[in-house]
Amino acid sequence: MTALTVDELMAWVERTSAGWRSLLNQHPEALAIECDIMATGSIARLLQHIVAVELRYAQRLAGMPESHYEETAFGTAEEIYSTHEQAMKMLRQLIVTPEFNWEQPVTFATRSAGTVKASRRTVLVHTLMHSIRHYAQLGTLVRQHGIKPDWPMDYLFMGAQPAS
Repeated sequence: MTALTVDELMAWVERTSAGWRSLLNQHPEALAIECDIMATGSIARLLQHIVAVELRYAQRLAGMPESHYEETAFGTAEEIYSTHEQAMKMLRQLIVTPEFNWEQPVTFATRSAGTVKASRRTVLVHTLMHSIRHYAQLGTLVRQHGIKPDWPMDYLFMGAQPAS
């Protein structure tokens, strides 16, 4: 049994990102909410962190030069999610490349853990789960400020249907 495919994991990230994009377009004031996650200071900066990580890991996997973290735009939901779209496009291109060796190790410097080495597969899964993890944290934070996301975020709802 295959527990979860990369396509299913990417679909969950895409659905979650689309929900946040929509919510933040409806509530742009949420970007200014204070946030202590990753010492970012605001939801906008945490979202910058999420999408900058997506893009930088996608670039690492593709063998491209990494963007500068600080240059990732975070002023509006559209700026934030254009970076997300760029990263997901790169990842999708790699996933459909038959000769791409997912077991090949890559060595790279991280912002928090120094220089590490991991397989491309591990980096891909980490990239996607990193986003999901921080989005879950954001869900709690916005609810505490009176903003309720209107979609189910748990993976269960990617395939669950009402029992009738």
